[in-house]
Amino acid sequence: MLIGELSRRTGVSERLIRYYEDQGLLESRRRANGYREYGDDAELTVARIRAFLAAGLPTRSIARLLPCAAGVDALRPCPGALEVLHERLEELDRRAAELAEARALLTRTITRTKATTPTPETP
Repeated sequence: MLIGELSRRTGVSERLIRYYEDQGLLESRRRANGYREYGDDAELTVARIRAFLAAGLPTRSIARLLPCAAGVDALRPCPGALEVLHERLEELDRRAAELAEARALLTRTITRTKATTPTPETP
């Protein structure tokens, strides 16, 4: 299928599809006229890429995981695959803790500010 059809089927822009190809995440063959032609598995590959991106994985990690993909959100046992996923999960846990701390600080600040803000007198 050509890039336009792949774009329509996946909802991913042609520009992003070319980017995925530049990053080594997606393969195409060139026709004699230079047009990119994608195999039947390209639609599933794009769905996998999108799922990994939604999980916050960088493209270099996605490149390591794609050969292990089994479905959109499952992996076959592959050397290093679980390590990549665990590293990302640890990073997300750290970020979640930082966000929880920031939220708690804002909540305390709002509470204390309300407590010290004079209320307008009602006539």
